[in-house]
Amino acid sequence: MHGFGYDDYIRVRDEYGQTWRGVAEETADGSFRYSFRDSRGKSISGLADGFGITLRDEKGRTWRGFVD
Repeated sequence: MHGFGYDDYIRVRDEYGQTWRGVAEETADGSFRYSFRDSRGKSISGLADGFGITLRDEKGRTWRGFVD
């Protein structure tokens, strides 16, 4: 996935061209919780810290990467 964000609003596109819109919320320990939805109502969520990001979809598939 790649995309952009402004404040807590984020928009990314996956490898299939599907657009996901979401938000980032800072947690008490300084990490961030991400939640995304696509136009079909599917969701992806996960956590990010200073080392990377991990996202998981409804079917349990996992993506790992980084926030630049």
